[in-house]
Amino acid sequence: MTFQIGDKVVYPNQGVGTIENISTRSFGSAFEKFYLLRFGCNSMTVLVPFSNAANIGLRRVTKDREISRILSFLSNGWCAINPDWKVRFKENTERMQSGNLLKAAEVFKALLQLHVDKPLSFREKKMLDRARHMLVSEISISRSVPDIHAVAMLQRAVGKAGLSLPASS
Repeated sequence: MTFQIGDKVVYPNQGVGTIENISTRSFGSAFEKFYLLRFGCNSMTVLVPFSNAANIGLRRVTKDREISRILSFLSNGWCAINPDWKVRFKENTERMQSGNLLKAAEVFKALLQLHVDKPLSFREKKMLDRARHMLVSEISISRSVPDIHAVAMLQRAVGKAGLSLPASS
C-alpha cells in the first residue's frame, strides 16, 4: 500500500496523521524511502520506512461504513472483562497496538464498563484516553465533522449501552 503527500493515515496507537513528505535516505550503498507523518494533536512527527509501513500497521482512515459498525458495537450490550489487571492490560495493549479501530473500540468499551464499578488505574485511564482519541480522530476525519461532533456520536453510542464518557484528561 502506498500513500501520497497530503494523505491522512492511521499510525497504530497514535491515531491519524498526515503524510507531509516522502524522502529517500542512504544507508551505505542502500537507499530507503520514508514517509514523514505529522500528528495534528501535538505536532509530533514520525519517519516510517516504506519497507516497514505494512508491518507496523500504517493504514488508510477507516471508511464511513466501518464507523457505523463500530458505533453499533459501542451501542449494544457489554463485553467480557478479564478480572486480572496484568492480563487485561496486556490484552488491551496488544489491541491498541494492532491499529485496528474495532479493537480500539473494544478497549474503550471495556474500560468504560470497568470504570462503572471502580476507578481506573493511572495506566488504564491513559489507555482509555488514547482509545477515545483514536476513535474521535478517525470518526471526525471519516465523517468530515469537527471533533466535538465525533465526541457526541461516541457519547450517544455508549449511552445506548448504559455507559458514559468520562471527562478526557
